[in-house]
Amino acid sequence: MIHPTRVKTILLAQRALSEKTIDDFIAKAQRKDTNLLTYLIDQKVIGEQELYDMLAQSYGVQFIDLHTFTLTDDLRTLLPETIVQTHEVVVFQRDDAAHVLKIATTDPDDLQTIDFIRKKTGYAVQVFLTNPPSIANVARQYHSHIEQEFASFQQPLEQGGQLSATDIARNIPIIKMLDTVLDYAVFQNASDVHIEPTDQQVIIRFRIDGVLRDVMTLPKSIQAGLTARIKVLSNLKLDEHRLPQDGRITVETQQGNIALRVSILPVYDGEKVVMRILDESKNILTLEQLGFNELALPIIKNHVVKPHGMILASGPTGSGKTTTLYTILNILNTPEVNISTVEDPIEYRMIRVNQSQINPKIGFSFASGLRALLRQDPNIIMVGEIRDHETAEIAAHAAMTGHLVLSTIHTNDAVSTVFRLSEMDVPSFLIASTVNLVIAQRLVRKICPHCVQSYTLTDAQLEDISKQYALDQVMAGFSKLKEDLSEVKTLKDITFFRGAGCARCFDTGYKGRVGIYEIFEMTPAASQLILQRQSKTDLFTQATKDGMITMVQDAFVKAKRGLTTIEEILRVTKE
Repeated sequence: MIHPTRVKTILLAQRALSEKTIDDFIAKAQRKDTNLLTYLIDQKVIGEQELYDMLAQSYGVQFIDLHTFTLTDDLRTLLPETIVQTHEVVVFQRDDAAHVLKIATTDPDDLQTIDFIRKKTGYAVQVFLTNPPSIANVARQYHSHIEQEFASFQQPLEQGGQLSATDIARNIPIIKMLDTVLDYAVFQNASDVHIEPTDQQVIIRFRIDGVLRDVMTLPKSIQAGLTARIKVLSNLKLDEHRLPQDGRITVETQQGNIALRVSILPVYDGEKVVMRILDESKNILTLEQLGFNELALPIIKNHVVKPHGMILASGPTGSGKTTTLYTILNILNTPEVNISTVEDPIEYRMIRVNQSQINPKIGFSFASGLRALLRQDPNIIMVGEIRDHETAEIAAHAAMTGHLVLSTIHTNDAVSTVFRLSEMDVPSFLIASTVNLVIAQRLVRKICPHCVQSYTLTDAQLEDISKQYALDQVMAGFSKLKEDLSEVKTLKDITFFRGAGCARCFDTGYKGRVGIYEIFEMTPAASQLILQRQSKTDLFTQATKDGMITMVQDAFVKAKRGLTTIEEILRVTKE
């Protein structure tokens, strides 16, 4: 439905209602948990036809009523039911001569979906405004048609016939449904697709910019077929429903090859499927594109060219550690060096890099893989993760004996990495002499550039921030990165930014992600403290004296520059 802010703007422009009256109606609609447009029509504040005529005029489109429209088979195949239900948009006419589709939607601002239809069909699109009853009429025809297809498909079973799981997986409606889900996930830049069975339906969610979002619901009757189709494509056992299974699918799209890492887990109402989307056609980003600040870049570039030592990326799962290491590998990937990796799993394929995937079932672990790599005459080694004493010690010895070792480790900040290695019984002298650099990181959502607006902090917001962070340390970060602080005494004097929410960002105010970083460089002073087994506080104090920008400082500078919001910083840096 059209966003309330847009409806308000249109009504004010037409002088249909006063601003105070509209604001009252918005509040009442929110209390009833309904859309403003629906509320105005239900309460007969404005006639439905009059209201839609005003809306259509403001969008520069025509209004069309489809509540008696009959859907034909050729139009049904152009747009799947899932898109019709989720985004309230239908194709009601096709002109093959002009290669144009006429589509009707309840929200002409939904540019993402309109662009998706244009790319998926290859037709030009002419947009019309319609109302929810029109969409409901068309959606019912989709639903009844799919029910008929499933009924005819399941008829052999009811008659005592035998229908294999492979036959179910090759059912045309199932294939189309899965193709549409995957197409739409790629189109929306989702990183994961969750297919979750409940007792009455199947819920599909996408993880977009690190946050899960409900996308569509499907009939419970398609659950078995959809899961079977995914199992067939990823070469998994069709008759295994009690144990978890993992697989991989490669899908060809117009944008290039997409790899899907599939995980199937038995749950109470069936089998939950999670597919991680890995876009193999995407170019690897540069350090600048990842979001490293101007002080961190020269430090990283200086250590990347060193012939030996360890560069570690730390942070929780999903914080972009592997992407950072791949970016560094891409810089190092030249014909003069031998690069070998042992990963779990191999997320991106890189030409001229010897990548191997661990397999614990047959004893191929990070430790055994790392031992084997050392016999392959490597110059540079990447280990997917250091998670035990054996892997940590082999990696440290490799770094000491002339290899550059890259790896990830799970710690909350950069300095803690030193103590995590100590907990894995790596000797202090090895840590001090082999660790060159630790990059701690998180991912924050970027403000949508189409609806960005500025604001200053209130006293209440400032108080909330002060409970989480030391404000003097936050302000020190601005000075270190040479931000303009003229006439600025506190955070209240700084202009920050946020997204108001629009159709292009699905009313979230965010579009895309960027990293916030903390770079710990092993200086002679820091090395001495490690050898003397000093505390974490002492090491952190020394690191900041040596010029380390903390993750929170980097985040607040990015917020001041309009890249992210204070709310995002609070969300991802809470401990």
